[in-house]
Amino acid sequence: MDLREHHVTTQRHPWEVARFQFLTEVLRRRGLLPRVHSVLDAGAGDAWFSNHFNALIGDTSHIDCWDAEYTDESIHELSKDLPSNIALTATRPETQHDLILLLDVLEHVEHDRDFLAELVAESLKPGGWLLFTVPAWQPLFSRHDTWLHHHRRYAPAQAKAVLEGAGLRILESGGLFHSLLLPRILTVAGERLRPPATAHQPTIAWTHGALVTRTVQAALDLDNAVSHAAARAVLPLPGLSFWALCQRAA
Repeated sequence: MDLREHHVTTQRHPWEVARFQFLTEVLRRRGLLPRVHSVLDAGAGDAWFSNHFNALIGDTSHIDCWDAEYTDESIHELSKDLPSNIALTATRPETQHDLILLLDVLEHVEHDRDFLAELVAESLKPGGWLLFTVPAWQPLFSRHDTWLHHHRRYAPAQAKAVLEGAGLRILESGGLFHSLLLPRILTVAGERLRPPATAHQPTIAWTHGALVTRTVQAALDLDNAVSHAAARAVLPLPGLSFWALCQRAA
């Protein structure tokens, strides 16, 4: 979760849970769990993803959570709930890693191509993997994107060009959260019809009850199943996000 969205809660947003389940299944299907031993979570936010990912790869692995927004205070607070093999840092580690997690990060970076090329060259081992997600489709850019300091959303072809330009081979890719496309289209249409009366202040915390949460999670589980099927069939089904699993040349 982006640090701008971080809040103290025992309940994560179903979207975040569904994204974790989908991406870890991609790695499992490729036989990469628990083969990776060193991980860089770039733009790690509150480290929720890494904390749960750690359980899948074992405590003999090491995960560096890197986020330029970390302060000494936030590192101290977030580290309280993390195992000792997960380290938080505000500066990019100098070591190379088996796997880089770059999850909804590149849209925050103004010079995205330069950033990714440098990250791959300096932080990813030859033959290593990069797992990647970005928000999709620039026409769906909304006030929430602005609030999160996004520079852009990506068309699939655009995202693939950035990845390949950084020296990565795309092993699998596709859309994610297909069912959320229509709600976002309606949201953006509404924003364009009604100028905001005040600055956008999104509702961040997921505060719905168990029944609503289970219903939404079940719908997103079905959405994930569609995404997996589309990836296996190499069917470019559009979604609210774009994802890719890539590998650096050995």
